[in-house]
Amino acid sequence: MRADRVFAYGAAAGLLGDLLLGDPRRGHPVAAFGRAAGAVERRLWRDHRGRGALHTAVCVGGTVALGAAAARAVRRSPAASVALTGAATWAVVGGTSLAREARAIGQSLQEGDIEGARARLPHLCGRDPQALDADGIARAVVESVAENTSDAVVGALVWGALGGVPGLLGFRAVNTLDAMVGHKSPRYRRFGWASARLDDLAGWPGARLTAVLAAAAGPDPRGAVRAWRADAGRHPSPNAGPVEASFAGALGVRLGGTLSYGGRVEHRPVLNGATGRAVAVTDIGRAVRLSRRVGWLALGVGVAGRLVVKGRNSMSGGGRT
Repeated sequence: MRADRVFAYGAAAGLLGDLLLGDPRRGHPVAAFGRAAGAVERRLWRDHRGRGALHTAVCVGGTVALGAAAARAVRRSPAASVALTGAATWAVVGGTSLAREARAIGQSLQEGDIEGARARLPHLCGRDPQALDADGIARAVVESVAENTSDAVVGALVWGALGGVPGLLGFRAVNTLDAMVGHKSPRYRRFGWASARLDDLAGWPGARLTAVLAAAAGPDPRGAVRAWRADAGRHPSPNAGPVEASFAGALGVRLGGTLSYGGRVEHRPVLNGATGRAVAVTDIGRAVRLSRRVGWLALGVGVAGRLVVKGRNSMSGGGRT
């Protein structure tokens, strides 16, 4: 079976598995990677960029090598190759868990249970929930849905289309390491620098594709493009900026502004502030539905991209003598 069909069937099966099953309650492969990366960190940690780069190379390189070895072991069996791709896709995407948590918080807000919403918010993001009112929680959820659509779904599919199983696993390893050590705390300011920079690089194509697809699939394509062009570059994150701005414009809401992480207050630029309204609780469901559409469209783009590359390679090969 051709590699493009293996990816198409396997990735579709993995997305369906995520839709039907969500993440496993126990023994999640990403959690296992996190434990392994933590063990490597305990051996390698020094307050030094070089040690952090070595930590990143060991963790990401080992994961990619494992994926390559697994793909090589089943390459002669089309069914096994599809199954492996499906399992890897299911393991690294997190669209269903993202939607479930977002909707649960939205339900708590609709019922007036702000304490319940605050208790669940850390499942989605690292904001200080006690510093947020109901409107602030709703805004945080929509921003998290937008950013995680890129990080937890589209980015993985992009790298899966480019690199198969090693690409899927490698992207999730990079993204997980960034969440673990890529922040600017005193412990990780130097040690986590390599992981943070690699995550910016790996997330670049998925973030732009997410922004494009949010504009295409959202209720206000022109608003999405306008907000992306006007505001994305003002966001401190090179990848979250396009995604959140495009979602804001597509949904007609304002995102960004003042937020609090670990007691540290940040004043971020407002996205789509010129025409957007304040986020309402009902916008959480709208953001989740847009995220779903973007994820399935990303699969289609990945499959189409592999078909185009395959066709060009066939034409180039056919012209040789």
